[in-house]
Amino acid sequence: MASVSLPKLTLHSLLPTQSPKTPFCLNNSILHKLPQSQFHGLKLSRSSSTSIPSSSSSVKASIFAKVTQGTVPPAFTLKDQDGKNVSLSKFKGKPVVLYFYPADETPGCTKQACAFRDSYEKFKKAGAEVVGISGDDSSSHKAFAKKYKLPFTLLSDEGNKVRKDWGVPSDLFGTLPGRQTYVLDKTGKVQLVYNNQFQPEKHIDETLKLLQSL
Repeated sequence: MASVSLPKLTLHSLLPTQSPKTPFCLNNSILHKLPQSQFHGLKLSRSSSTSIPSSSSSVKASIFAKVTQGTVPPAFTLKDQDGKNVSLSKFKGKPVVLYFYPADETPGCTKQACAFRDSYEKFKKAGAEVVGISGDDSSSHKAFAKKYKLPFTLLSDEGNKVRKDWGVPSDLFGTLPGRQTYVLDKTGKVQLVYNNQFQPEKHIDETLKLLQSL
């Protein structure tokens, strides 16, 4: 009887020769934006990692603002909505609420300006002046103030020089001028720095709380 020889089989020869496919990976750059808040010039942002970070690395903090609580900010002279020069020193002797905003006529800035307008009597009762600053020119400010009946001063910081001098932080990775409010006391010293791009009404709430406590 003829014998038949079979090839010798090994464990290696029984395994598939095709290498396993690389597992699908998420692109971390496509993530929902997490809300951010900034207070006293301190920006808090969450890590973009999809894993849950430890408490020591979950929040990254960076100081952006040059003008901080307890400091005296750099002086300036800018044109108002009527084209007249206005200096910061003009407001010395009374509290001043000075807020930087991105631009006239944008939804958030209009909402913020109208909120200051609606609470203007409360600011006057606290003895404070309200001043808005953006990079728009005087004619833009004049039209903006007239359209929404804004009773306070709007200053034109063309070229954003004062914004840079004060160290107002930008938002959305530097693509959007920041929304930051400063409250100066009668001596010109900063008592509050509040930054919140996406909740403009909170600037009014926070500044009134401080003014009422002075």
